[in-house]
Amino acid sequence: MNNLDYIRPYHDHEVNEGLKELRKHPMIKALLTFALPDKSLDEMDEILDNCHSIRDFQSQIIYHAVRQVIERSSEGLFSEGFDKLKPGVSYLFISNHRDIVLDTSFINTILFEKNLVMTASAIGDNLVHKPFLLGLSKLNRNFLVQRNLPPKEMLESSKMLSEYIRYLLQKDHRSVWIAQREGRTKDGDDRSQQGVLKMIGLAKGELPIMEYFKSLHVVPISISYEYDPTDILKMPELIAKENEETYVKSSNEDFNSILQGALGNKKRICIIAGEVLNKEFDAIALSGEPINKQLGMLAECIDRKIHQNYRLWPSNYVAYDLYQRTEKYSTHYDDKEKRQFERRLEKRIDTSNPIAVKNFLLMYANPVINKEASAQK
Repeated sequence: MNNLDYIRPYHDHEVNEGLKELRKHPMIKALLTFALPDKSLDEMDEILDNCHSIRDFQSQIIYHAVRQVIERSSEGLFSEGFDKLKPGVSYLFISNHRDIVLDTSFINTILFEKNLVMTASAIGDNLVHKPFLLGLSKLNRNFLVQRNLPPKEMLESSKMLSEYIRYLLQKDHRSVWIAQREGRTKDGDDRSQQGVLKMIGLAKGELPIMEYFKSLHVVPISISYEYDPTDILKMPELIAKENEETYVKSSNEDFNSILQGALGNKKRICIIAGEVLNKEFDAIALSGEPINKQLGMLAECIDRKIHQNYRLWPSNYVAYDLYQRTEKYSTHYDDKEKRQFERRLEKRIDTSNPIAVKNFLLMYANPVINKEASAQK
């Protein structure tokens, strides 16, 4: 595993030393003040001194920070399906992806509270160029997915990443979270990239591909926010795509998305764990199709589970009805909820721009469209 030290999180014995370097950064003080508002500076220093493992750091600091995010910027975090998972068992969680940091943070909060194995989580190395963010990711059990490599190096990196995921799940007995696609879904249309599944399968060895996936205990996860606090930040890329223009990120765009995601209003949040995929792998294997076709079938299966379990909110139904110019789902929201969404639309985009209106509405309406389609399969 060449370059494994680059992509892996800290080992537990490295945590205290890593914190000594990181605690000099002003952002650590801001994080601690946010997470532990009732603690003095001396008490915060003592907590840092006593962090000797990733679990210590996550349970004593990050868990409280996430709980503060939930309390200050939402109307609650709700979950379903996690009670069916077994303590001590490692799972490969594959989910839709809406927020750079919060998706996996909320999942781990639920896992921690239910005494289930918390995850090592994939994150693109393009998101942690700043030393502070890299250090924080290593302390939070993130492993890096290398981006923008030449083809030969990308293949080697994918093989290493696949082997590392297998090691985490089967040797370290650590659950793993990975998004169904590279990067966040901007338009609300959650779709698995076959390339992500192909990467995971590179470590299968001599096993048939579906038998290998079956051994990983794959659980599809559906993440939904009633309001996406980063919806306005996603609009320039969507409009550029609609106009067939090349979109170039600004230098601080990802960092701004992280901050807005944490602090912006989300209303209600729901995370639903589907059942462990099992018979689905058997059915795909029995098809006798080539590996690439089987991976395509698996992507469709995961999408169907994510769409079926996705919690729809009044914001989704209002957006659907506005986009389709119908009242099909009018019983799923009241006049107040409709006015709230319409005000959000007017405040966040130029409503005289039909392309902007279309893309903003679809961002919230696509989950309804996908759930309708999944019900017919």
